[in-house]
This record gives sequence, structure tokens and C-alpha cells, in this order.
Amino acid sequence: MVLLWLTAMVPQARPNCDQFSSICESPTTPQLLLLYSSLGLMSIGAGGIRSSSLAFGADQLDKNNPENAGTLQSYFNWYYASVSFSALIAVTCIVYIQDNLGWKIGFGVPVMLMFMSSISFYLASSFYIKLKARTSLFSGLAQVLVASFRNRHMDLPPQATDEVYCIRKGSMLNAPSDKLRFLNKACVTRNPQRDLTSDGNARNPWSLCTIDQVEELKALIRVMPLCSAGVMISVTIVQGSFSVMQAGTMDRHVTPKFEIPSGSFGMFMIISLIAWIAFYDRVALPLASRIKGKPVRLSLKQRMGIGLLCSCASLIAAAIVEYIRRAIAIKQGLSDEPQAMVHMSALWLLPYNVLGGLAEAFNAIGQTEFFYSELPKTMSSIASNLFGFEAFAGSLVASFITNTVDDVTKTGGESWVSSNINKGHYDYYYWLLAGLNMLNFIYFLACCKAYGPCQGDEESQAQESRIDNC
Repeated sequence: MVLLWLTAMVPQARPNCDQFSSICESPTTPQLLLLYSSLGLMSIGAGGIRSSSLAFGADQLDKNNPENAGTLQSYFNWYYASVSFSALIAVTCIVYIQDNLGWKIGFGVPVMLMFMSSISFYLASSFYIKLKARTSLFSGLAQVLVASFRNRHMDLPPQATDEVYCIRKGSMLNAPSDKLRFLNKACVTRNPQRDLTSDGNARNPWSLCTIDQVEELKALIRVMPLCSAGVMISVTIVQGSFSVMQAGTMDRHVTPKFEIPSGSFGMFMIISLIAWIAFYDRVALPLASRIKGKPVRLSLKQRMGIGLLCSCASLIAAAIVEYIRRAIAIKQGLSDEPQAMVHMSALWLLPYNVLGGLAEAFNAIGQTEFFYSELPKTMSSIASNLFGFEAFAGSLVASFITNTVDDVTKTGGESWVSSNINKGHYDYYYWLLAGLNMLNFIYFLACCKAYGPCQGDEESQAQESRIDNC
């Protein structure tokens, strides 16, 4: 961030521009190198923080202690709320400073904020619980696949009772589970004296793995179907660029003198997300718990399912609004003027943004907590990054859907997603996405039934049982 700030502070670090004509010289190689270096370092830093901060914070609470089940749920809620609030500040306050006070101050403020956060982190470093890193988790998962393939001709008895397994030192597992039993072949020792060293470790980890390695891979495979069901949430969120086009053609005035920029309507999605988290965690749950006389919480699957339904509802709302907006535009004779303003308030886009924020609040937080509670503690970093993987996959799927719709529909005339929003049929496109979201919800229900009970929900129920017995 400091290097990026220097591109604004040091005149030699940026191309010279004519103040009156806005014509700039071509950047030199050192200037491009400074810019690319700053962006590269920011990407590396953001990748390190975003992939570790959630898991690191959760490590401060013992996930194996049932007493912390409710605290963990609140932690995930407020972690996501704080991240969303920071994004809201970035797209409102920071952008306002950059537009009105210039890039020197606009980049200087984030530099100071990053400096203060770094100082506070290191000052409190001695109070944190820091788990020691072990060998690469990905290589361990690959070893299980290779070892189970090498031992594929091994016969396993119906019940795992007589086999001798490779057990990691200090592990609480004495035998692998019966689920995905074909992977159990990776941890069965044929000849303990030949396969194991004197301290009980495998001589060749690519032929023999520990029970913990096998169970880690099993846990990851089991959660992937439910993980794939969350991709459509990311597809819905990506559609925000189309809502910007809609807002750009609508009346965005809140008062006669105040107009909301079309690109700022996405902030309502963030605001609804933060507002719901605060209401759910501080009002709804305490009130429901007080009425029932015991802790009350929605299960992880319920929260994920509600999020998927909210996602579908947000697209239905967008389709209805676009149908009305397009009809008004055609009635006003604006079919060939996609930039002209339609006599319709852009506030009609709020249902889409509010429901989208609720979808993310329910599904994203529920999924993150689901992954963290279902995967072993050694896989905390993977658990905290699975939703990011969904966002990546969702962007690819959204691009594929948009390109396919464009290629198919433009053969018969104007494309549904035409650059001329008044001639296109974005309402049909939204209805298509809503239908796909509903099919995805049915797929989610099937995955939930196949998965069985969640460990996080069982811990919450155990905590409620202890309270009832008191």
C-alpha cells in the first residue's frame, strides 16, 4: 500500500499529464515496475490475511469444547459483519475522499489504517493462541489417494476389527470410519515390521498413511456436494453489474438535490447483511431463547437453505422490476436510447439488494461455520477458504451462463443480455437464474439428506440438553 501511495506522492513515479487536456505520457518501465510491484504485494498480503484471519480467530476458541458452540456462531456472524462493514467504508468514505481530496490523501488514509492495524496486531501478538504448523496438508491428502490406489486390490472385511492401522502419535483415532471405506486401504499395514519405523511412522508415506490423513480426506469429500450447492449464491451476487445498468436508467433521486450514484446501490446489499446479523445475533436469538427458556439457534442446514431461497427470491424481485422498467421505457419511446432515464424510481431495486444481502448473511456465514465445524481442526485454513473457492467457481459459472444466453438468444434477434438494456430481455435472464436457483435448492435438499446430521448442530443440541438438565 505504501508503494501505491508513492505513485501519487512522488511525481517521478507516475506519467506526466497535461492538467487541461488530460493527455498523459506513456509510463516508463520503472514506473510500471513500481505500480505492478505494489499491486503484487497487495495481492500477496490480501491472500495471506483473508485465507488465515478467520481460522486464526476461531483458533482462539476451542472448537472441541461444546461450551464454545454458541460463541463460535457469534464469532462467525460478527467476523463476516466486520468484513462487510469495512467493504462498505471502502466503497463509500474512501471513494469520497479520493474523489474530493485527491489521490494523495485518498491513498494515504488506507496506508495509515493498515499501519495502525499492523501495530495493534503485533502489540497483542503475545496474547494469541498460535498453533504450530505441520507438514503440508495437500501433500497428505495426495498421499492418501496414491496409497489407496496402490492398495486397491487389498480386501477389507465387512467390519474393520482385525486390521492393524497406522496411527499418528497423539491421535485419538484407533480405527477409520466405515464411510468411503475404499480409502481405508491407505492406512492398513500389511506387515507392521516392514511398513513402520521403530517410532510407529510409515516408512513410505505414499504407500501407507495414518488414520487421521484418511479421515481428513473423507471429511473434505463429504462436504464438497454441499459446497457445490453454494455456487449459485455467488452467481447471484455477481449479477450486481446488471443492476447497476438498471439503476443507471432509473430515477435515483432521494431528494430533489441528492442523487444516489448507480454504482452505489450495491451498498444496500451490504447494509442489509450487517443489519440482519446484528438483529439476528443481538435481538432475535436472545428473545427466542428467553421465550423458550433455553438457547435457540437455527441449524446450519436451515440457515444455508434459507439463504438459497432468499437468493431465488432476490432474482424474482429483479425480474419483476426489470419487466416493469422495460415496459415503461418502451412506452416512453426509449427503445433506442438505453442511457435515457425512465420515469421509475431506482429504489424499486432495493428488494433485490436487500434479499441478496439476506441470502449472503444466511448462506455464506452458515457455510463457513459448517465447513469449520465439520472438517478436522487441522483443516481450519481449508475450511475458511472453501467459500472463497465457491466465489471463484461462481464467477466462472456466471460468465458461462451469460455467454451461453447471449450466444443462444441473439440468433433469433436481440440478445437477452444486449448492451441496449431496453431492447434486451434482462427480465427473462433473471427468471432463468431464478429457475436455476430453485433447481439448486432441490439439489441442496438432496445433499443434506445424503450428508446426515451436522457435527455443529449436535454440539448445540448437547449444550441445550445440559442446560435442560441443570
